[in-house]
Amino acid sequence: MFITFEGIDGCGKSTHAKLLSDFLNRKGFKTLILREPGGTEFSEKIRDILLTSEYVLNPEIELLLFEAARSHLTQNIIKKELNAGTAVISDRYFDSTTAYQGYGRGIDLNIINICNHLSTNGLKPDITFYLDLEINEALARSKDRVLDNIEKSGNSFFEKVIEGYKKIAIEEPDRVIIINANGTVEETYNQIINHINQKFFLNQT
Repeated sequence: MFITFEGIDGCGKSTHAKLLSDFLNRKGFKTLILREPGGTEFSEKIRDILLTSEYVLNPEIELLLFEAARSHLTQNIIKKELNAGTAVISDRYFDSTTAYQGYGRGIDLNIINICNHLSTNGLKPDITFYLDLEINEALARSKDRVLDNIEKSGNSFFEKVIEGYKKIAIEEPDRVIIINANGTVEETYNQIINHINQKFFLNQT
C-alpha cells in the first residue's frame, strides 16, 4: 500500500500523513512515513540545497535535483518497504514535480513525465490525496514559520501550482483524490478515511 499526500505548504500534509499512519496501525499495518525531498541521508542533503541554501537554482537544476533525491529514496527505501508489506505514506512524490516544476516553473510536461518515470522506475502510488487549500488560508497557517526557497516564489507561482494539481486530478481520477482542506483537521481527516475505507477495506467484515 503506497499512499501520497500532495498540495501547497500549509495544507496539512504532514499532519494527515501521521493521522493516516495511526489509523492504519490500528488496522494492523506496519507503516512508514516519508517526505520529499528527503527520506535518505543522500536525499536530505539534496533537500538542504533545494530549500535552504543560498545557491541560485534555475528550474532545470531544481527539476534534476528533485528527481535525483526521489530516485535514491524510491530505490533504497520505498520499493524495499513495499515488498516487505509496509504501508508507505509519503509527504509528496512525483506529482509535486509535475505541479511545481511543470505547471509552476513552466518546464515542458513531456520532459517532466520522462524524468518522473526515470526516477521512480514507473512506480505509482495506489492513491494520492491532493489537499486543496486556498492560498490565503495556506499563508495564514504558515505565518509563524520561516519560508523555504520554494515557498518564496510568490502567489502567482502558487496559483499555477494549484491549477496544475487540479489538472493532474482530472487526468487521473482513479488515483488522485481532491480533498477540501479549508475546514478543520477533523473534517479533512474524515474525508481521507472515507476514501481509504472505500478503496482498501470496503469488503472487510
